[in-house]
Amino acid sequence: MKRSFVVEGMTCQHCAASVSEEISEIGGVVGVEVDVESGRVLVTSETDIDDAAVAGAVDDAGYRLAS
Repeated sequence: MKRSFVVEGMTCQHCAASVSEEISEIGGVVGVEVDVESGRVLVTSETDIDDAAVAGAVDDAGYRLAS
C-alpha cells in the first residue's frame, strides 16, 4: 500500500532523513520517499498503517503532519 502525507517544517535533506528514519521504524513500512520542497512523504507499507503512528513518528523527528 502507498499513502501520501504532508509534513510541515522540513527545509533540508537532514530534515528528510530524520523523518524518513522515524517513519521507517513503524511496523510494516517497507519504504519512505521524502520530497523536501513540497513536504510530501510517500510511505509504502505491507499493510495499512495508522495515521496516528505516522503522526507520532513525524513528531518524534521534530516536525508535524499538515492538517
